[in-house]
Amino acid sequence: MTKTVDPHTLAMAHLPALPPRETQLKILYYMKVVRELENRIERKLYRQGKILGGVYVGRGQEAIAVGSCIDLREDDVVCPSHRDMGAFLIRGMSLRTIFAQYMGRKTGATKGKDSNMHMGSLEHNLIAFISMLGDNVPVAAGIGLSFKMRGQDRVVVCSFGDGATSRGDWHEGLNMASVLKCPVVFICNNNQYAYSTPLERQMAVENVADRAPAYGMPGEIVDGNDVLAVWNASQRAIEYARGGNGPSLIECKTFRMTGHSAHDDASYVPQELFEYWETRDPIRRLERTLVQQSIFSDAGIAEMDKGIHAEIDEAIAIAEKDPYPEPEDCLRDVYFEEQ
Repeated sequence: MTKTVDPHTLAMAHLPALPPRETQLKILYYMKVVRELENRIERKLYRQGKILGGVYVGRGQEAIAVGSCIDLREDDVVCPSHRDMGAFLIRGMSLRTIFAQYMGRKTGATKGKDSNMHMGSLEHNLIAFISMLGDNVPVAAGIGLSFKMRGQDRVVVCSFGDGATSRGDWHEGLNMASVLKCPVVFICNNNQYAYSTPLERQMAVENVADRAPAYGMPGEIVDGNDVLAVWNASQRAIEYARGGNGPSLIECKTFRMTGHSAHDDASYVPQELFEYWETRDPIRRLERTLVQQSIFSDAGIAEMDKGIHAEIDEAIAIAEKDPYPEPEDCLRDVYFEEQ
């Protein structure tokens, strides 16, 4: 099989290999916030009965959303998936709003109409998704086309899992974006499992990125647990799209360090895979890099952790006091109403 070639490298060699120090510290902060936020949601609030319905987290995959979104412009658009909590935080959605969303409060992103990751915010240029994962791909292509038709210097980042790449709307969306040269960066969070289906049983090609040349777009494979590699590849792809060259596909190889959802014990996953990927934890890897390069210290990491815990404690305390929606609220924001 022909190896996937990165066509960006020579054309965009002027881009820095690493983000500046301040950005690296922001990246670490956001990854840590995501990890603790989702731990509280899945391992505490859900098990305390304060969250009903499905709970989906991206433990072990934090580097992908954070690395790809950290340097987007305010008017760029993100179409996240259910393992991309970092995108919501980076785009400006507050911890209180997220906790209120999960606990079905009126102050949540959906005003109490849902209680999981089915949320978005046009104010923050975040497009909500639904459970038919992959549905956001043609939507992203359409948004990118609107930018192109209006002559706007804006980019769409669209994320999805490996399972979504087996759906028809995924292929239709990539084809449309490529034919019309829409400014979209497609990012695959390849965590090796589509719910309980391992990668080798859902596709015949070795890599998701091997499909990119068939649609006439660049494809690149990166270590999804190396946030600095994700950042670098994303920056090149974003500049490629912003330059009018059309879409590209980045496949981030990673692993889902939990079940598909909170009710799934992942007993179908060999234990040795968890043990292997635990050694490749994206947060620990970045911490080691920052300490080794004297960018940050162990004491600084401990202080950051303390501050994050306090932020999350405060957000939960506020969200738990927020009101539930009134019964009549279920009919609001459903049908169009004349102003």
